[in-house]
Amino acid sequence: MNVRELVFRSLERMEKEKKYSSLELDSVIEKADLHNEDKSFFTNILYGVTERRITLDYIISLYSSKPIGRLDLSTLIILRMGVYQLLFLDRVPKSAAVNESVKLALRYSSRSVSFVNAILRKASLLSEIPLPDKNSSPLLYLSVKYSLPRQICELWQKDYSEYGEELFSFVNGAPYITLRVNTLKSSTEAVCKKHPDLFQKCENAPYGLRLTSRVPISELELEKGEYFVQDEASQIAAEALKALPGETIVDVCACPGGKSFGAAMYMENRGQIYAFDIHKSKLPLIAQGAERLGIGIIKAYEHDSQNAADNLIGMADRVICDVPCSGLGVLSKKSDLRYKDLSDLSSLCELQYKILCQSARYLKPGGILVYSTCTLNKAENEDIVNRFLSCNPDFSLAPFSAGKIISNGMLTLFPHIHRTDGFFIAKTVKHS
Repeated sequence: MNVRELVFRSLERMEKEKKYSSLELDSVIEKADLHNEDKSFFTNILYGVTERRITLDYIISLYSSKPIGRLDLSTLIILRMGVYQLLFLDRVPKSAAVNESVKLALRYSSRSVSFVNAILRKASLLSEIPLPDKNSSPLLYLSVKYSLPRQICELWQKDYSEYGEELFSFVNGAPYITLRVNTLKSSTEAVCKKHPDLFQKCENAPYGLRLTSRVPISELELEKGEYFVQDEASQIAAEALKALPGETIVDVCACPGGKSFGAAMYMENRGQIYAFDIHKSKLPLIAQGAERLGIGIIKAYEHDSQNAADNLIGMADRVICDVPCSGLGVLSKKSDLRYKDLSDLSSLCELQYKILCQSARYLKPGGILVYSTCTLNKAENEDIVNRFLSCNPDFSLAPFSAGKIISNGMLTLFPHIHRTDGFFIAKTVKHS
């Protein structure tokens, strides 16, 4: 089975079984034993078609005599793969993109062979992507150009109109990869000295290193525990928390554990961290990560943080409240998230608010709570925090800084400005 056929079958499984692309990728690469160019080609098409699906479907619709919704799934996937290769993969000859797609149709959608061939022949003549008119259909234009559902385009136009199209530019293409140095075992200076051509220091996270070239994660020797993968935005949240040695910390939605790990390093592995997560199956990620990093102060438990654990109420010096969110700040890393239905956003916001209110019960007077999300949506960010503050007068915003960033207590990080995930951080302090 050649690589294109593997991609086709993976995309078909993802559609039918609602599987995430990252899980499908890992599974197929391992089972098919793909290496080097085949692995890269498979990854490129699988992620590319997932990421650019709205754009691809728009182009197909320009040439199809049938509405997209009436095409059978096999035919549609073959067309998406073909158009993606024609318009986004410069190294694939156009003749190969068309001919290999026709071969797939012969095997998996024999009735549509001439249909597939005709559409791809027309698409092969395009020198650029034909976009809708920006003035008459601005939301459709944004949706097709950046391959985002109109619902997200409308939301960002409402919340962040001052940034124009710049905000949209981060959602496609290779994301930034950063590491957090494990200060229990090493230092940023020592790691940079050991790998002078691989890393550069992050601008606003004191222990963050950005990869200067695309290196497979498997080659980073993460098992040595000198560092772990963590976006600079999450590291800035840890800098805002600024946990101290000997303190008691509660991390209410902890898995896979990155923020607990960062807190433990600030604490010099002294004190105690209670790491809660509703998913029991994910708790081993915390235990394994802590062992690899040499952290011994984290206790991980299964717990639904919609209700505070009675035995810890009023016991914590600091609380990490990184709540479940829509994930609109990490679309370049998790393309599948852009297709999630946002119609139930109000119930998600209620969940976030409830977790925040319950998390606040853990704090001692003078304690610090950091609320964060990896989304760009004011309803999940500023609106939640403002609502909390208005109902809890014993809390107020606490200013913080990280590198060149100075915040009055609420901070939104934008990929096109800060070169991080899209992220929101609010630091609050309990007065009594």
